[in-house]
Amino acid sequence: MNPFRRIAFNLWYFRQPPWDTNQTPPELFSFISHHAPGRALDVGCGTGTNTITLAQNGWQVVGIDFASKAIRTARRKAKQIGVSVKFFVDDVTHFRHVKSDFDLILDIGCFHSLDEAGKNRYCLHVDRLLKPGGDFLIYLFFKDGAAESFSGVVEADLEHFTSRWELISREDGTERGQRLSAWLHYRKPNS
Repeated sequence: MNPFRRIAFNLWYFRQPPWDTNQTPPELFSFISHHAPGRALDVGCGTGTNTITLAQNGWQVVGIDFASKAIRTARRKAKQIGVSVKFFVDDVTHFRHVKSDFDLILDIGCFHSLDEAGKNRYCLHVDRLLKPGGDFLIYLFFKDGAAESFSGVVEADLEHFTSRWELISREDGTERGQRLSAWLHYRKPNS
């Protein structure tokens, strides 16, 4: 990631970033209600809202984000609530602090901010960390058509996932009523 964008993302956490709603989306609650708890990894976890929700529902959870301010806030929130969660400052294109296999890898708004090289590295690591039969749940939004748009995906970017895992479900929507978005649920083959 561009160093200036990295600094900008970190600075957002000294206020309330627009993407940090402090609310777990219904799509994650639906997933939790239909899947037995296991080990989960929340990539780009921000201030830990969804990581904590998973832990409150019996999951053993690790949350990573490259914004150190966000991770400090996430640790404080988990301690105040009284849940056990491991949080690390880490880069989702390297995963230096995460070694174990996971039953669930969750990404709410991280992948779509990566450049092409970062997307490739991210997917290699996610594939390595996801157990056979494990679930990958991702929320992303699509580029709005502006050439200078720095985040979002195009439909072809989804090949990163479909070339590796089986698509279980896709729910299209809009990001804040404006940009096209999607919730995607993939499963890694057991073989």
